Amino acid sequence: MFSISFYIGLILIGIFAGFASGLLGVGGGFLMVPLQFFLFTSVGVDPSLAMMVSLGTSLAIIIPTVASGAYQHQKKNKFIVKPAIRLAIFGIIGGFCGGFLANIVPIRILQIIFACLLVVVALDMLFGSRSDGEKSLIQFNWLNTGIVGFSIGIVSGLLGVGGGVFLIPALCILFGFSLIQAIGMSSVFIAFTAIGGLISYIYTGFGVNPMPYSLGYVSLINFVVIVMFSVPMATVGANLVYKMPEKRLKQIFSIILIYMAIKMIGFDPIVILLGL
Repeated sequence: MFSISFYIGLILIGIFAGFASGLLGVGGGFLMVPLQFFLFTSVGVDPSLAMMVSLGTSLAIIIPTVASGAYQHQKKNKFIVKPAIRLAIFGIIGGFCGGFLANIVPIRILQIIFACLLVVVALDMLFGSRSDGEKSLIQFNWLNTGIVGFSIGIVSGLLGVGGGVFLIPALCILFGFSLIQAIGMSSVFIAFTAIGGLISYIYTGFGVNPMPYSLGYVSLINFVVIVMFSVPMATVGANLVYKMPEKRLKQIFSIILIYMAIKMIGFDPIVILLGL
């Protein structure tokens, strides 16, 4: 049904998104959503359908991809699993709600608010005086983790991303974790949280998505091809984290935050470069 160039595009998405997922503790949705959207529209898929399938498929791919990176992180920092799961319990519920809200709520205002927040956080990580592992601003208790986990879960479901770009700064700034610890915890968190959003996209896409080989708004073709490459590349990225200076990781992560902010206000650099 699709051309060779379409499948080559899926392979490249798997390689780059998987590596970014493992290295930075993010789901990779910031790459997978716009690039899948480009591939779908290039073969004539209606843009509105292409966006919903890109969002749903991205969440499906995020689960095994991030789980691969999370496994590598927990081998280095075993203590990250329990607090990450505590956050994820609420994140799954938030992701489920966000997936439904994406179909009924205009999210333009939310996107602008999130974009401004990401820019502030990126600048703080680059130029702020706080050091890694500094005393937390709030306690890591059930109430605070519930609020943070649920909120980030909603963002994940709304925007089709794993939520790591929001969780990692929260873990560092609010709870006082180091960047490397936050990246590992984010990987565990996203592996669970994306499930809630995925269920929503599968349910709401039944009987609506006419694409063959699909499960709701999830393209099984895209899922299989991308995962074949994203999972091993996530392992490579996760192992590289422990060989890089944290200052360099902060710089890379700050660039990703600024990119996400630009994307949220409607100027996606990847889409612009691809000529869409």
